[in-house]
Amino acid sequence: MMLLTPPDVRGTEVFTRMPDHFRRTGIRSDWADANRGGQPTDSFLEGPVFDAAGNLFVTDIPFGRIFRIDPKGEWEQIAEWAGEPNGMKFLNDRELLVTDYRNGLMACDIASGVVRPYLERRNSERFKGVNDLTFDSRGNLYFTDQGQTGLHDPTGRLYRLRPDGQLDMLLGNVPSPNGVALSPDERVLYLGVTRGNQVWRVPLLDDGSVAKVSAFFTSHGPSGPDGLAVDCTGRVIVANPGLGVAWVLNHLAEPEVVLRSCSGASLTNVAFGGADRRTLYCTESVSGSVLRATLEEPGMPIHRAARSREASRSAVHGAPAPAQSPSIDGDNP
Repeated sequence: MMLLTPPDVRGTEVFTRMPDHFRRTGIRSDWADANRGGQPTDSFLEGPVFDAAGNLFVTDIPFGRIFRIDPKGEWEQIAEWAGEPNGMKFLNDRELLVTDYRNGLMACDIASGVVRPYLERRNSERFKGVNDLTFDSRGNLYFTDQGQTGLHDPTGRLYRLRPDGQLDMLLGNVPSPNGVALSPDERVLYLGVTRGNQVWRVPLLDDGSVAKVSAFFTSHGPSGPDGLAVDCTGRVIVANPGLGVAWVLNHLAEPEVVLRSCSGASLTNVAFGGADRRTLYCTESVSGSVLRATLEEPGMPIHRAARSREASRSAVHGAPAPAQSPSIDGDNP
């Protein structure tokens, strides 16, 4: 019988907290009423992603806001709209692609704060409530459509939007699909399944289909895996808000490192930053903080959309136009 090595349990430190003047104290929101049981919620941070200058961008779901945090931890609000933004990745140097639970996929200009539709509907049907996203090196966009699904209603979806505009539903039976991340060779997609308290392993086949999807990791507690990241060795980092930890899992899903929150128990998402991408930043949504810890291995580079698709798509209808080349930008925080 193989004996498992106990994980290295480590702490985190507070990098920065949301300033009081940005907190919406005493203001109710539809999102908090539905997802926080009506508890007072002055903010709920998600969607961490870095730009090339080392600025960290985060979303505030219930109040429809995006913030930029500079390397010193100073906050600036760059956008606010009637939405519920969650995950983010860069489309290009000037725009973030945002999974907006209320409106679908939206693009936000980080200089002007202008938000426009990117993909609001599928075949004229609204999404359940999109949640998180990632690009591969060829410009394919993978995103989750979570809504209010769970074990009572396992109909959450995983989509792939190709550079030519084709939208494929890869999975339609997920009890609360959440974070997404790709293995270094991009042959496997890892999927956070929050209400199933698991991370699923989704093999991506050469013909574009998926098969033999399995439960890679099983957690426990009141709320399961949320945001995900992958390091350059293929280890999967899992934010687990129900436990206030981030798991660092090897290729056998064994926890090698467990990072414990030093402020609040709701670690919602993770992103690698710093000059060498070895610092893991975690959004902690209850305290409105960003935590950090140093890991031995750097995170994988974050890819962007194909330039040609973004240049030629229709902003009016939110439908990407056919791409002419698979040109890709790589995010390098």
